[in-house]
Amino acid sequence: MKREDTKRIYVGNVAVGNGARVTVQSMTNTDTKDVESTVKQIKEFESIGCDISRSAINDLEDAKAIPIIKSMTNIPFIADIQFHHKLALAAIENGCDCIRINPGNIGGIDRVKEIVDCCKHHKISMRIGVNSGSINQKFIDKYHGVNVDSICYSCLDQIRMIEDMGFDDIKLSLKSSNVNMSIKAYEKMSELCNYPLHVGITEAGPSTKGIIKSSVGIGSILSKGIGDTIRVSLTGDPKEEIIVGRQILMSLGLLNEGIEIISCPTCARTKIDLISIVNEAEKKLDKIDKHIKVAIMGCVVNGPGEAKEADIGIAGGNGVGLIFKKGEIVRKVKEEELLDVLIEEIERL
Repeated sequence: MKREDTKRIYVGNVAVGNGARVTVQSMTNTDTKDVESTVKQIKEFESIGCDISRSAINDLEDAKAIPIIKSMTNIPFIADIQFHHKLALAAIENGCDCIRINPGNIGGIDRVKEIVDCCKHHKISMRIGVNSGSINQKFIDKYHGVNVDSICYSCLDQIRMIEDMGFDDIKLSLKSSNVNMSIKAYEKMSELCNYPLHVGITEAGPSTKGIIKSSVGIGSILSKGIGDTIRVSLTGDPKEEIIVGRQILMSLGLLNEGIEIISCPTCARTKIDLISIVNEAEKKLDKIDKHIKVAIMGCVVNGPGEAKEADIGIAGGNGVGLIFKKGEIVRKVKEEELLDVLIEEIERL
């Protein structure tokens, strides 16, 4: 089922599924009951384009902090629950916008029904699903191990249970730390049902390795027209998850916000300090609210030609710099003035 055909649900006021814009999520790493720290982090999320935030609810004090946190922030709040169904009920009663549970570890069908009934009453959505470490044992036995079938049919079993309770405002996740298994699981589940899919590669790892695994996995799934909301799971500052997630969407044309920088790799033809210029440009351009493609090229010979698709760009070398638009040279300036002139020209666009 392509994202245009999935069921639409809402997380707070944010639409997920049925052709809605693919959203980026992250998760706070603060103690949720520490309202000041949690609010500060969520506001940082908001400032860099996060659409939905999730926080762990580990005790009743965490749940009681939800309305205070929501009153001081702007994006929807998902409560993440492990094992304790009473905490799920408390989180819902205290105003979370969505509940994330694994029905298999809540402790029985009666407890799951209590949560479902509470979601119905408060008209909020639910995220359910499995990862490769939380598959129901009967499906591991039936399908001979942890694999695409055992993940998908374990998740489908959860769906049927929730549906039998008269509830279908759900989105699904089927995460694995194995990229190929994740891709195939999401492909299969998109054929088995029409619920919106929360896409990610779980436990992707630290910075560079985690970014690569997540970009390959999430990008591959999204490129097939599958997936409605994403989280990049990295071991590190959660703000990096949002930055990477947005870049994945931008690279696939699924997010039309912000300035996209294209720049050439350095080679023997490069006669300027291209790395420093690109790093400085990234900082300055991040503050400009335009959706354009900017090229920063290392030599005047190939620059405009290789970057014809850019809305505007610069190329420099041997003391002279060129400003070009759509591959056509429009100005020639001193090399040291390149970046400042580029900013001026972008602001005029």
